Amino acid sequence: MSRYEPPQPPPEKLSEVEHNKAASRFLRGTLLESLADRVTSGIPERDNQLLKFHGSYLQDDRDLRNERAKQKLEPAWSFMVRVRAPGGVVVADQWLALTDLARRYGGNSLRLTSRQAFELHGIIKWQLQDTIAGINAALLSTIAACGDVNRNVMCTPNPHQSKAHAQVWQWVQRMGEHLTPRTRAYHEIWVERRKVVDTRDEEPIYGPTYLPRKFKIGAAIPPCNDVDVFSQDLGFIAIVEKGELIGFNVVVGGGMGMTHGEPATYPQVGTVLGFHAPEELIDVAEKVVTIQRDYGDRTNRKHARLKYTIDDRGVDWFIEELAARRGRALQPARPFEFTERGDRFGWTDGPDGRSHLTLYVECGRLRDTPERPLLTAFEEIARAHGGEMRLTPSQNVIVAGVAPERRAEIERIASRYALDDGSGGSAVRRESMACVSFPLCPLAMAEAERYFPDLMTRLERMLADAGLASEPIVVRMTGCPNGCVRPYLAEIGLVGKALGRYNLYLGGDRVGTRLNRLFRENADTEEIFASLEPIIRQFAAERKSGEHFGDYVIRAGIVAPVTSGRDFHSPR
Repeated sequence: MSRYEPPQPPPEKLSEVEHNKAASRFLRGTLLESLADRVTSGIPERDNQLLKFHGSYLQDDRDLRNERAKQKLEPAWSFMVRVRAPGGVVVADQWLALTDLARRYGGNSLRLTSRQAFELHGIIKWQLQDTIAGINAALLSTIAACGDVNRNVMCTPNPHQSKAHAQVWQWVQRMGEHLTPRTRAYHEIWVERRKVVDTRDEEPIYGPTYLPRKFKIGAAIPPCNDVDVFSQDLGFIAIVEKGELIGFNVVVGGGMGMTHGEPATYPQVGTVLGFHAPEELIDVAEKVVTIQRDYGDRTNRKHARLKYTIDDRGVDWFIEELAARRGRALQPARPFEFTERGDRFGWTDGPDGRSHLTLYVECGRLRDTPERPLLTAFEEIARAHGGEMRLTPSQNVIVAGVAPERRAEIERIASRYALDDGSGGSAVRRESMACVSFPLCPLAMAEAERYFPDLMTRLERMLADAGLASEPIVVRMTGCPNGCVRPYLAEIGLVGKALGRYNLYLGGDRVGTRLNRLFRENADTEEIFASLEPIIRQFAAERKSGEHFGDYVIRAGIVAPVTSGRDFHSPR
């Protein structure tokens, strides 16, 4: 039990979203009525807020918005559906089911996210229930893929890499299930499609108003920080000794989102609190979530993430509160070291005699084009494989646990479709990511995914001219400051400010433990490349042996290191 009385804001100060959650009857609202309304292809905003908890939200085609407004038509509404896959794991039959749904309802496109989940875009309202019911039939779910709850739990994606990897993944699976909302509203709306009389819901962890904002968890296994564990609200760093998992270091208070022009908002890297045994994982996760439930800011959604709760009250307060709720303190943190972050491409062999093939997917986008029918290619691989398909935190795919007798067939399919096993592209392209942005993201301010290939081609030429063609610089590009694909942990971060204009950030470290800093504000792409070219040439001429770009720009004084999120907006 908490030693403190959690603050209770007066009702008039609560955000409108809080009032909506409280009145929603455990996330039901009037969603069934809104989905049945044939007058509009959209839904009211109060239901859109609740729909996010069910794994979907309303979008419109931004390319058509102005023209439709001129014609006095409502926006070209559609829906995004996000499918949870804790640790990025699905089996071949589930992959094929999602591919089928993408062809039927999702514009022949399937997107792999940087949180190891799936997204289908462009689903019209009349097909939304059929889509989510189809996902449910494949034994997958969209609940809590969005909304003010714990999202898809991230984990180093290949449990077959070692015994410890398998143990971590199993604990992550159990934790994700434990933190899933219990409301029956999901089943009523998407499976039964009818109101249930006298439903008595309980949310033993979340309560009737859930969390103040979204909550993200990730588990990393050193030496690889592929999940960007310091970007998570709650992170777990696996401690492995002599091949055995002995426990986890706990990291709290990370988070990427901010708002342009509002210095009170900022990205943050998490703080390592201490260590606990494996069997304590679920209890620690639950208690951290309940602290945020009770103390997170429900009056200002821009100040509602766990990072602000901790920054306002202090790390020592948080440590004491966690110990009080658990009835015992964490042990001192154990030593660890991260030396890498990205994916290991191509074939690797597991200890069980099976093999794993990691394939690059630019921006995580699988669609069929005349030049590259990627949706079909991975569909054929899933059919030939019949086993697990795993999404990485870098939006790539691992064909996992391939039996020796099936390896040759998978190699033939990959060759026929010219899939990239890491040998076909540049190091900088393989290390980099972009968010969806235009045309469907409602928060987009500038292009990201659609412009990313051209951006990378130009950067590749610049690096090659400087003699750095094989340099694996981490570049991340987003269309807004919300922080998808974690741009503030990149060596080069591009964050959309307006159409064709971006903020340029430099100085994140190679392994994702340090925030970058603003170098150029509101620049067009010509200004960005004009800024980067002399720095890249200087890096090529002055770098020390083994020195990475993000470390060099700090050492050379091009930008100063960021010591905390509150320091993020300081001049370079």
